[in-house]
Amino acid sequence: MAEKSKILVIGGTGYIGKFIVEASAKAGHPTFVLVRESTLSNPAKATIIDKFKTLGVNFLHGDLYDHGSLVKAIKQVDVVISTVGHGQLADQDKIITAIKEAGNVKRFFPSEFGNDVDRVHAVEPAKTAFATKAKIRRAVEAEGIPFTYVASNFFAGYFLPNLAQPGATAPPRDKVVILGDGNPKAVFNKEDDIGTYTIRAVDDPRTLNKILYIRPPLNTYSFNEIVALWEKKIGKTLEKSYVPEEQLLKNIQEAPIPVNVILAIGHSVFVKGDHTNFEIEASFGVEASELYPDVKYTTVEEYLDQFV
Repeated sequence: MAEKSKILVIGGTGYIGKFIVEASAKAGHPTFVLVRESTLSNPAKATIIDKFKTLGVNFLHGDLYDHGSLVKAIKQVDVVISTVGHGQLADQDKIITAIKEAGNVKRFFPSEFGNDVDRVHAVEPAKTAFATKAKIRRAVEAEGIPFTYVASNFFAGYFLPNLAQPGATAPPRDKVVILGDGNPKAVFNKEDDIGTYTIRAVDDPRTLNKILYIRPPLNTYSFNEIVALWEKKIGKTLEKSYVPEEQLLKNIQEAPIPVNVILAIGHSVFVKGDHTNFEIEASFGVEASELYPDVKYTTVEEYLDQFV
């Protein structure tokens, strides 16, 4: 067995980052996280930092905005995975510059972990966020950096605990609001599984310069189907109200941040069907549950059981 690649995660203490760091360490990759001094002493991050320590994760001091520290960190690894948040997406050009200077990186995973941004039909403000990710893709390609883009669709933890009802803290027991006609299919993946699949792709030649779609059949549901599944679980029929596209577009324009972002992503996925309205073709993509059939992913049905 070839030696496992050394992996650097930039944004490793963030929402999806921590799952990727954990998956990397558990899979036996020498795992490094770029951290600022302030992060290590931040009480809010203490639990994550302690967990990383028990997993044997290595901390490299540095900052996205300190070029020297970035190059130094990158020179110690084979693969760079960026999981930076919304506000830093555009600044990933700094990672690209540092990767080019370091000259040793076998693969770069920019911060994606959502829709395939080259195949979306989105309105603002989601449109700009998607366009920023697409711009980073083009920059990676222009520099000839080997890549994998992970299109992991929806984080289960964002959308399933409240059945995509903005602001709700539990799944509905009486009424449910459905965007559009409820028929386009969306994909909901547990964050741990996104981490597992991402790390499996790191040393896999089949995912090189490809989009890795995480689209497991048992996690692909329309809004109507997910509501029906939930109704079956709680033994009760919910009162459904449907928001036509025209009304949803008006709501997006009137909503404050971040509700407008969430609604705009909902429009892309639940109304336009952007998770599933295209076939994955071998020329540009591969599907994770097909490549790694041994991964026992958590299904939507299993995930919802905890809320019954």
